[in-house]
Amino acid sequence: MSPRPIGWLGIVRLGCVQAALGAIVVLCTSTMNRVMVVELALPAILPGALVALHYILQVLRPRLGYGSDVGGRRTPWIIGGMVLLAGGGVLASLATAWMGGHPASAIALALLAYTLIGIGVGASGTSLLVLLAKRVAPARRPAAATIVWLMMIAGIAITAGVAGKLLHPFSAERLVEITAAVGLLSVVMTALAVWGMEGTPERVEAAAPAAPQPPFRVAFAQVWAEKQVRHFAMLVFISMLAYSAQELIIEPFAGAVFHLPPGASTQLVGVQHGGVLLGMILLALAGAASARWHVGSLRLWMAVGCFGSAIGLLAMSGAGSVGPDWPLATSFFLLGVANGFFCAAAIGSMMQLAGSGRESREGVRMGLWGAAQALAFGLGGLFGSGAVDLARLLLGSPLAAYSVVFMAQAALFLFAGLLAMRVGQPSATRGEVEMSVAGDAGVVRARG
Repeated sequence: MSPRPIGWLGIVRLGCVQAALGAIVVLCTSTMNRVMVVELALPAILPGALVALHYILQVLRPRLGYGSDVGGRRTPWIIGGMVLLAGGGVLASLATAWMGGHPASAIALALLAYTLIGIGVGASGTSLLVLLAKRVAPARRPAAATIVWLMMIAGIAITAGVAGKLLHPFSAERLVEITAAVGLLSVVMTALAVWGMEGTPERVEAAAPAAPQPPFRVAFAQVWAEKQVRHFAMLVFISMLAYSAQELIIEPFAGAVFHLPPGASTQLVGVQHGGVLLGMILLALAGAASARWHVGSLRLWMAVGCFGSAIGLLAMSGAGSVGPDWPLATSFFLLGVANGFFCAAAIGSMMQLAGSGRESREGVRMGLWGAAQALAFGLGGLFGSGAVDLARLLLGSPLAAYSVVFMAQAALFLFAGLLAMRVGQPSATRGEVEMSVAGDAGVVRARG
């Protein structure tokens, strides 16, 4: 018998794991990036390639999720992944400290470090979302998605602020000490957060299916054969590609087209992020107030968020032609609210749909969607900034270049919105859908 769904305190506890993930990752992808480029005067492509490596390794998420499916327990994978992530963070700080004197050895160590970081994030993050999906009641899943996202942002913000103060004045030894302290604290916090969340190993094993698990290749093929899984993976990739592509060009757009100074453009990005948070909070409140929150509701909000984001980007594409009279701050804020709607609804949908279809494949499904999201984020920055550079070269005007790129991103969001309208709908394809539901009464097969 499965344990009762966890309450709000349990959701916050699991959100602490996401905060710990963000705390380590921000040091490895932001702080060490800056140290390599500024303090050590190394080419920017070096930290860029290392961060890209940690994104590329997210393709392993389905395999890591399968590992937790086989054992039937998520806790060892969450804690083990955090240990790998913390260890990779410490090695990354050591590599950064050595780059000034021993660049070849330091780069080799950095490659190992960011490999561990990528695997650690994939193992811990994938199993955490599966555990949330299994332990949170359906009506609370949109709110749970918002809570864990906000706690990740809080972990990033707090770590960046505190580490920034402790690193002044900068020294390589201090960087290693801070990274080690954050890593140790994150591992301890993760272990306390997940302690007892799955019950005893015996209880989990008794609730797990008795049938032996097939090899990963077979399990992945079974999941990939589910049309809903493929459809949602495409939706996640396209929407997150459009979302991440705008991240690196919004602030340069305000500077190049509206001639705003760095401080003013940074404030506008803060306004946009405030809109994202508000959109996620509003969706969470709507979910908490509804006792009948289901995939259909999330499908609607994902579509609203995608279509709203498309409208916001189309407005941005015409803003430069209007000039200084355009309400730029309002546009940034409303775009952020739409982004927040679809982000929270997408994560909530992942948790809702993870258990749909063949049993004991939750980890593989969540891993596949997590891999799609990570690859989209890894490619999004390259797509957005590269498209602007190419458009400026071809069109010869910053205004025209940003307008064209915003319209292209709006088209991606429109396509994602159309895909979102079909999430969770039954397939009518003949003989294509096969669902295996293992229960106390045996195995029930339904063919479309």
